[in-house]
Amino acid sequence: MTAVDAAAAHAELSPEATRSRLLQWQNPMASAAAGARMAGSDYIAAITAGEIPPPPMAVLMRMSPVAWSDGRATFEGEPGEEHFNPIGAVHGGYVATILDSAMGCAVHTTLPAGTGYTTVGLEVKFVRPITAETGRVRAEAEVIHRGRTQATAEGTVVEAASGRLLAHGTTTCLILGESRGA
Repeated sequence: MTAVDAAAAHAELSPEATRSRLLQWQNPMASAAAGARMAGSDYIAAITAGEIPPPPMAVLMRMSPVAWSDGRATFEGEPGEEHFNPIGAVHGGYVATILDSAMGCAVHTTLPAGTGYTTVGLEVKFVRPITAETGRVRAEAEVIHRGRTQATAEGTVVEAASGRLLAHGTTTCLILGESRGA
């Protein structure tokens, strides 16, 4: 039985304990095609301004970019019960996802139109758990090295209200389609 099937079965047995969340998203390939014609910083700006729909993953994870500049990106997110693991805390995958997004977008801000990237390595160190009381989180990232074929970045995830460190990490991204060096 899948997790979706199990949750549906339990919803019938315990409707008073059941929660739901409606997700809406747009065709991600149309957004990606529009973004491929833009420099990385312009693409992030268009998503933030609502000119291009956000990627479905951002909707699912309730996160979005809030600031960026050349080689830097900041995301904020609101983890909720739907992100909890079996022991009642936010799953580490949520932290890894928001950190990967911020670090990847920091790299993306350095790319010209027609150039993409993909994460080839991600390392995350968890410092504190995220619980129901944590609230909004912020992931801040900065490019450490930007070469012709790869880039590295590092980032942190903190409680947005207090600045308390929750996790930190590094990434290596492969640069795709760039014909000139940086």
